[in-house]
Amino acid sequence: MNKTLRFLMIITAFVLLSNVSYAQSSKYKCMIQMNSYEGEAAYVVISLISPNGAYEKTLSVLGPDKQWYNTLKEWYKFQTKTGEKLSAVTGASVGGGDRAVRTIAIDDAKLNKGYKLRFESAVEEKKYHVQDVEIPLTSDAVTERAVGKGYIRFVKLSKVQ
Repeated sequence: MNKTLRFLMIITAFVLLSNVSYAQSSKYKCMIQMNSYEGEAAYVVISLISPNGAYEKTLSVLGPDKQWYNTLKEWYKFQTKTGEKLSAVTGASVGGGDRAVRTIAIDDAKLNKGYKLRFESAVEEKKYHVQDVEIPLTSDAVTERAVGKGYIRFVKLSKVQ
C-alpha cells in the first residue's frame, strides 16, 4: 500500500471517529432523608431501572461492607449476575433520622423514555424494602420530592450545573 493511500485512510478514520457522538449525562445531587428508627444503619442502593422493570445500572450504594449487600436481595441478584464494578459508587451507610447526600450521573438519553430511579433499603435483622422510593425519570418528576415507603422518609434530587 502506498504512503498516499495509507495517509488518506488514516485521515478518513480520524474524521469518522471525531464525528462519533458520546452519551451526555447530567449530574444530580441526591439527598436521602431517613425516617427515625431503632437499629443498625441502613444500606441503600440507587439503581437505574429500564422501562421493562429490569435493573440496568447501579448508580450508588450506601453501605461499605460487601458482606451485607445480600440483604438488598433483588439488587444483589442483578449485581452478582453482572459482576458490575462498584468501587466508584460506594459510601457509608445511613442511620435512622440521618441524611445522606450523593452525586449521581444520569445519561440524558434515558430521560422521558420510561426509566426509573429505584431506592432499595435494608437494615440488619429488619424488613427489606425493594421499592422504598421509585422516581420516574422524567423532566418534571426527577427533581420533585419523592416520599419513601420504608426506612427512607424522602428523596430530593437537584441538577448540578
